[in-house]
Amino acid sequence: MRQKARSLLKWLDAGYKTCPKTQQTLVHTTLTPNYVLKSLIALWCESNGIELPKKQGNCRTKKCGGSSLSDCDRTAIGALLDKLTSNDIEQQKAAGGELRLLGKRNADNRVCIAEVGAIPPLVDLLSSSDPQTQEHAVTALLNLSINESNKGTIVNVGAIPDIVDVLKNGNMEARENAAATLFSLSVLDENKVQIGAAGAIPALIKLLCEGTPTGKKDVATAIFNLSIYQGNKAKAVKAGIVAPLIQFLKDAGGGMVDEALAIMEILASHHEGRVAIGQAEPIHILVEVIRTGSPRNRENVAAVLWSLCTGDPLQLKLAKEHGAEAALQELSENGTDRAKRKAGSILELLQRMEGVDNLQSS
Repeated sequence: MRQKARSLLKWLDAGYKTCPKTQQTLVHTTLTPNYVLKSLIALWCESNGIELPKKQGNCRTKKCGGSSLSDCDRTAIGALLDKLTSNDIEQQKAAGGELRLLGKRNADNRVCIAEVGAIPPLVDLLSSSDPQTQEHAVTALLNLSINESNKGTIVNVGAIPDIVDVLKNGNMEARENAAATLFSLSVLDENKVQIGAAGAIPALIKLLCEGTPTGKKDVATAIFNLSIYQGNKAKAVKAGIVAPLIQFLKDAGGGMVDEALAIMEILASHHEGRVAIGQAEPIHILVEVIRTGSPRNRENVAAVLWSLCTGDPLQLKLAKEHGAEAALQELSENGTDRAKRKAGSILELLQRMEGVDNLQSS
């Protein structure tokens, strides 16, 4: 991934203005990081006590080391704001599309667009009857929400219910970008409650089943992040999250196993989530992941199994019947540190159960 980025930078720095693969002319030449993935990685590192790598200098602005020159043109953005607030739907659409691109381009533009007052009219356009205008508006807000201060502004002008409405009723790209916007906003803990209360979780789960492969990953990160708040776990379970998670585990080729297990682990820490997962009879699938999965997935499965088996003799018995003991023994020797601890705890439960069974039969 880093090698590809370096190659692209080299291509652009050489003065080329076309895509190296398709030779199509590029709209702009600014590479935009995957901020959703970056935030999810940071969240995982924080929860697992891992220090994030130090940022490396890679400045492509007009000045490096000191104050960089911004390409933010306040006059031009002000003109776009005039179009955005006009009664002409074509002008609104065009302005929304321009702001969408400018907000994606760099951090300076995101600050400038907010400072000229574009966020409230963009929120108003979330209710536009024109699907393209609505899509531009929600995507512009997604790009603006990368800035921490803008997150607060977007929420304070009452955008969350309108974003949830786009999530429910927009075209597919608008729905998926609405999901990504909700994830971005939910990075702030106080917003998790408000987003859950606005009815986002059932709509996210529906999109998780219907979206594009790329969109499903963004939706899953949104569900994961919202489920960190205890009250949203019950909402997710009630809305039927467990069934699609189990299906993702069965269909390993669909590329959603990592996300499904991350969500399942966080839900298994909640009583209702634990019950719903157990009722889905996932033990045989989980044991198979312990045997064949990635280190991270094996760790998540061990955590889910531990939650299911603690205090539930039936789940423990099912784990034994499906060969969990041998798989857990191997994991306790070769897994991550956390996986080893969880595997060891489950093995102790299995040994106690076996001891009780032997005592009762003697």
